[in-house]
Amino acid sequence: KEQTRDNDLNHNRDVDRIHGNGINTLDIEVIDGRYMLSGGSDGVIVIYDLENNSKKPQYTCKAICTVGRSSRHVHKFSVETVQWYPHDTGMFVSSSFDKTLKVWDTETLKPAEEFQFDGNVYCHHMCPIARKHSLVAVGTKDPKVQLCDLKSGSRIHILQGHRGEILSVRWSPRYEHILATASTDSRVRVWDVRRASGSLFTLDQHNGDKSKASSEAVNTAHNGRVNGLCFTADGLHLLTTGTDDRMRLWNSATGENTLVNYGKVVNESRKGLKFTVSRGCSPEFVFVPCGSSVAMYGLHSGQLITMLRGHYNNVDCCEFHPDYQELYSGGKDCNVLAWVPVLRQPDIEDDETNSKRGGAQAAINPAFEDAWSSDED
Repeated sequence: KEQTRDNDLNHNRDVDRIHGNGINTLDIEVIDGRYMLSGGSDGVIVIYDLENNSKKPQYTCKAICTVGRSSRHVHKFSVETVQWYPHDTGMFVSSSFDKTLKVWDTETLKPAEEFQFDGNVYCHHMCPIARKHSLVAVGTKDPKVQLCDLKSGSRIHILQGHRGEILSVRWSPRYEHILATASTDSRVRVWDVRRASGSLFTLDQHNGDKSKASSEAVNTAHNGRVNGLCFTADGLHLLTTGTDDRMRLWNSATGENTLVNYGKVVNESRKGLKFTVSRGCSPEFVFVPCGSSVAMYGLHSGQLITMLRGHYNNVDCCEFHPDYQELYSGGKDCNVLAWVPVLRQPDIEDDETNSKRGGAQAAINPAFEDAWSSDED
């Protein structure tokens, strides 16, 4: 039976519209899952409270503070990445095309620390589980990956091996010393930052089969710029996106290409692509900005499940909220949209299928896949 997909905008959730320019990056803190950061192409940073304080079904996530154009500390150019400090919400980090990375005190909205670089900063990432180090990995126009230490306030290390700009960096959520980096050189390298000597391995889309690779495609993850990285929640797999319109799923321990086929994943981003994987639900989904929509794929099946349509212009970033099982997306239309799975009651046919499958789990999952809707800004 053909199931209908309910992806209409529904209006139960608004997010304050503060940005006057495109939204490049979002991050939700993991401590309480209550606060969200956004960074815009005009340098503005906004903090939102996602909690429904009104307790009414219809509510607006309020912007509670902004580093706006009038602040003397505001980034001069586009903010490319924002991230909460993983261990407490008193601090967050932003990086920008103004060649700086700033560590902010959330209370005062002033930078406690600032790192200067020689070129545009495309991305940064702090390890979500690190206890033994407080390193921020930073990707810039320079092929060297920079590691900044928040404890000492200094740049302590560089990782050499790439030959092009670094568009995405991601720490493993499983092993705190493992870092993945993606570059315009078509390569993804995986590093153990405790080792001084080069990367552990370079991802190879052909899994070492030299007959499939032309001489220039040996040890490349994509046939184009690699501009997106995302680990699965358990850290066992790594997803990559490239301007060859492909997305690939890798075994992060061995570097093996799992060969899941997602079909054509249109990717015209000149910068880093901010995509995300669901957490805390089974099966897992991938959400990828795709023009003015967000494409939703089955992580292991490769199946395109639905297109989430609601933005009026290109989507640049999306972020998953595991507590609420919601997705937030930001785009060039200056809107942040919340996408909420609408759990419908299984109908009679579903019930029969369920009893055959033996359980209620199956009743929820198809609904979850089929019934995403957006709460419009």
